[in-house]
Amino acid sequence: MLPINKILPKVITCMLMIIMAGTTVKAQTTQPTWWFGASGAANFNFYDGTTQRLTSSLIAPTAFHKGKGVAPYGSVLVEYRPVGVWGVMLNVAYDGRGGKFDGVVAPCDCPATLKTSTSYIAIEPSLRLSVPATGLYFFTGPRIAFNASSGFDYTQLRQPNTSAELVAMHKTIISGQVGAGYDIMMSSANSTTKVSLSPFVSFHPYFGQAPRSIESWQVTTVRAGIALKFGKGSKAKVKDVVAAVPPPAPPVHSFVFNVRAPLAVPLQRQVSETLPLRNSVFFDEGSTQISARYVMLTPDQATTFREEQLQNAQTDNNTGRSARQLNVYHNILNILGDRLRANPNAVILLTGASANGPKEGKELAETVKQYLVATFAIDGSRIAVQGRTKPVIPSEHPGGTKELTLLRAGDRRVDITSASPQLLVEVGGDMMKPVQINATQVNPLDSQVVLNVDSAQQLLKSWSVDVTDSKGVAQHFGPYTSDQASIPGATILGTNPDGDYKIVMTGETTTGKPVRMESTVHLVRQDGAVVKGIRYSILYDFDKANSIASYDKFLTDIVAASITDGSTVIIHGHTDKIGDVDHNMKLSKERAMDVQNTLQRALTKAGKTNVKFETLGFGEDAANAPFDNNTTEERFYNRTVIIDIVPVK
Repeated sequence: MLPINKILPKVITCMLMIIMAGTTVKAQTTQPTWWFGASGAANFNFYDGTTQRLTSSLIAPTAFHKGKGVAPYGSVLVEYRPVGVWGVMLNVAYDGRGGKFDGVVAPCDCPATLKTSTSYIAIEPSLRLSVPATGLYFFTGPRIAFNASSGFDYTQLRQPNTSAELVAMHKTIISGQVGAGYDIMMSSANSTTKVSLSPFVSFHPYFGQAPRSIESWQVTTVRAGIALKFGKGSKAKVKDVVAAVPPPAPPVHSFVFNVRAPLAVPLQRQVSETLPLRNSVFFDEGSTQISARYVMLTPDQATTFREEQLQNAQTDNNTGRSARQLNVYHNILNILGDRLRANPNAVILLTGASANGPKEGKELAETVKQYLVATFAIDGSRIAVQGRTKPVIPSEHPGGTKELTLLRAGDRRVDITSASPQLLVEVGGDMMKPVQINATQVNPLDSQVVLNVDSAQQLLKSWSVDVTDSKGVAQHFGPYTSDQASIPGATILGTNPDGDYKIVMTGETTTGKPVRMESTVHLVRQDGAVVKGIRYSILYDFDKANSIASYDKFLTDIVAASITDGSTVIIHGHTDKIGDVDHNMKLSKERAMDVQNTLQRALTKAGKTNVKFETLGFGEDAANAPFDNNTTEERFYNRTVIIDIVPVK
């Protein structure tokens, strides 16, 4: 399906075409203060998250994730427009939010579909802002919706079709909307009875729009429609008639340049990291053998291998991760073998997935099983295997057309599942129990001088900075093309213990105009003992930002409990390189802010208020990415939010 950022511009373009068809007339009568009418629209609904439990007795064997649909919307409305640009609106509506989830394949290799017909009675009060001398207006406000219907139709090839009502539906939903419309006057300028035809479009983000009290199904809606409004004006006096004045030319954009500098510049930090492990082993295209990227041991080497041997690692880049951490990920089979050996009652299921069919998928799983049996002497009866065409949670979605080679590479894998907590933990799915790593971080993120230029990516060809100390010695950095860049504080300081620095940003707009802005920073090198920090990470499935609900317990019980009063919490979100650069930047910021909001709620509940947050999104930025994007493992582990807890100095 098309993403919202592709559909919304098309809807807006159609609205503008309707707006241009309207005519502007000089007012011979006053405009009504009160307007009444009705509207009709289409809701373009986009589903995300997870839905699997349908009724109290029916659980789909395979979870449904993305979906879409078009449903009707109709309302009666009233508007109050006093003199000026401000006003209020109220719609009482039937609000359809039905649609169809993307089809899935059940474990029996049976196609399954799920269609919903959810609808609401909605009350939508809005604040209205009119643009003077035009019919254009903007509106925003809450949406209070009362569930009217929650029917669904579920089909699966090898069982009877089911039509029923979804359980655990919220009876009331409170969310929000923002939109724009255009009033096209249909009555004559001399008539006191005013009739307005008003096309409009609005956006309803997923915030607050979880239809159910279970699982993580979210709905995002784009609404496009037209309203018919009536009002009663009065005759205007001649002296009140004012000729229309063309709007002034839009002002030149005023760029905002700001600099975030650390109070002290730590050169390195000792970090105790809880390192998450994906429960997947990825296979190269055309091969059913375990890739050479993975660390393979002989039976003699496996006899002495212990997971704890991987604990001490050193790092050498800004975000504090390196090939040594990736080495831990490539030891996943040895970690699994060690855990199975230490827990003789634990059993596992290996599920292989291959686009060539379940038979080859099972062959991939058998390859992993044979390694565990032959190398770690694990009893084969403890390891079950099965094959599929696609994994339970695939990266490639139906209808997708871009970068399919990379997405399909992520779906050629063997997933490890188990009910044993010594092997796996339920954090956003079947995640391997994390590994503890002790590392030394060089130039940690909070030692960076972060530069921000608003709208640089859209309005500037490029920009650079010159950093000059009090002696006139200058350093040049850039060019940059994104809105954000960072420079290690240690690089600016050099051998100086501290210093005052003038930072001059210069750039060129896309229209060829020069831009120059200035700022200053004071940097101090942090001497003395190395500060010890704590690091946690959480992982996301491809293109997911709202899966954070699955991590609530982990963030609340483990991460928030590790944060002491006075600490600084540095949260940075990342994505892999698949997809649009702008979309990935937005996605990384949404992931990071979701984590911050969850931690803040937990800290407030625990009475911890003296905690500082520094939250950043880096998108797919290679300079700050945890790993490269050359292999499937690197791309999967780049879909992450990293949380650094720095205690009070």
